Amino acid sequence: MDKESTLSASNFIRSIIETDVSSKKMERVITTRFPPEPNGHLHIGHAKSICLNFTTATDFGGTCNLRFDDTNPEKESSEYQDSITEDVRWLGFDWGKSTLHASDYFQQLYDFALYLIKHGKAYVDSMSADEIRMYRGTLTEIGKASPYRDRSVSENLDLFQRMATGEFEDGTHVLRAKIDMASPNINMRDPTLYRIRNASHHRTGDRWKIYPMYDYTHCVSDALEGVTHSLCTLEFEDHRPLYDWVLEQLPIAHHPRQIEFARLELNYTITSKRKLSTLVNQGDVEGWDDPRMPTIKGMRRRGYTAAALRDFCERIGVTKKQTTIDVSLLENCVRTDLDRCAPRAMSVLRPLKVIIENYPKSATDLLDAANHPKDDSFGIRKLAFTRELYIERDDFMEIPSKKFFRLAPGREVRLRYAYLITCERLEYDPKTGELITVYCTYDPKSRGGKSPDGRKIKGTIHWVSAEHAKRAQVHLYDRLFNIPNPSSSDDFRNHLNADSVEVINNALIEPGLGDAIPGAHYQFERLGYFCADENRHSAGSPVYNRTVTLRDTWLKKEVIQK
Repeated sequence: MDKESTLSASNFIRSIIETDVSSKKMERVITTRFPPEPNGHLHIGHAKSICLNFTTATDFGGTCNLRFDDTNPEKESSEYQDSITEDVRWLGFDWGKSTLHASDYFQQLYDFALYLIKHGKAYVDSMSADEIRMYRGTLTEIGKASPYRDRSVSENLDLFQRMATGEFEDGTHVLRAKIDMASPNINMRDPTLYRIRNASHHRTGDRWKIYPMYDYTHCVSDALEGVTHSLCTLEFEDHRPLYDWVLEQLPIAHHPRQIEFARLELNYTITSKRKLSTLVNQGDVEGWDDPRMPTIKGMRRRGYTAAALRDFCERIGVTKKQTTIDVSLLENCVRTDLDRCAPRAMSVLRPLKVIIENYPKSATDLLDAANHPKDDSFGIRKLAFTRELYIERDDFMEIPSKKFFRLAPGREVRLRYAYLITCERLEYDPKTGELITVYCTYDPKSRGGKSPDGRKIKGTIHWVSAEHAKRAQVHLYDRLFNIPNPSSSDDFRNHLNADSVEVINNALIEPGLGDAIPGAHYQFERLGYFCADENRHSAGSPVYNRTVTLRDTWLKKEVIQK
């Protein structure tokens, strides 16, 4: 990571760490961690946590661990782990030579559990899950003790060790911490530390028949790794007393500090794994990497850049107050980065043929076109100008409105990088009545789009040569939902945006775009930012995805709705 990509703005977490460092309260090297579960794909909310943890550590000269919380073997896989690793690296972060896992500490976690039992701080409970839930109480009613809470140390040790060897069925017993069933914090009412899972683990195989719970694993793993500041989202604030309690009971010298921050919430977006899974399973999207999905893989395939996501995470800041961010801010970050790094090209999505009647039939004129009007280092490319061209159908109007300055009968416009042309006559399909060809003349003295006598030309349109252009499939993506807060509704699928994707099968592109590598970014002039689809694009069959429009088209929609 370069210095420009690190967090520049101050936030309350940085202030806490600065105080800890200056007061010598934390004399270790600052260490954070990102602990994803390998049971799914990362989304934009994870990106915020990734950026926060890695950049905070970097800014203080420390390190950030990538540690997989692999404690639920029934839902986890190496495939998800590899996917997460790839996403974090793509975002631009590095965690050194080794990737860590909660499963690295299974033996130590088990030994610490034995320690808690021996010191009367944990017991084996044989109630069912429903009974445990009922005994736990509510926010207004205190819990009551399990009938198994006062088992002897020897009995608890015996049962726990037999749980570990696979003697019992799933759900028969659990290991619970012995804290306080009358605590106002429900998380402190004898929480479960271990449960039986007779399932094979993708790393440890069949070695273990019991698996630790997150609240127990998380704090112990942090301590063993020397994490100084454990940064969590706000839903873990009520779990912090348990985090501290576990570490206070165990013979571990280091005690990390847990700090909570507000998670990322975006309007027009869902980040619930359960709901995203529903979209995939119901066929509402192509898969987890569908360009409309808020997953990192989906956004990458759509054409979002890692730099844009990092910039977005920096701009939204870090607070304790839960707020919803307007997705237009994310889209603007994408526009800003692509404006800087995407070369320009021309594509016609809905072609309308233009014939330049006074241009020689067999002639081809090679014109200079800037690859980036703001950066000369991108160089120039040659555009082939021929007698037959295609323009965007929307750039012609037979009876133009007052503010329409593009091509119309008798009107002159500028072809980008080429010549001034004037519409002379029209040809229609005799069967359908559809306009099929616009016949024009050109001004030979206007090469490069310059007006030879200083006459003012209001309209400039893009084009491609009919002879040289290549056909392409283009996917025009938009927001997946049509209401700002789809997460608030159980019937969220009813609010899917019916226009979230439009597939154009016969778009025409500059010939060079057909040879682009998958993932390459371009600005299709006047149309938006596009990228060659990582999955479907090939030289023989080009496929492009619209990443984002040139302007925020939703702003106008929302104003009209109001």
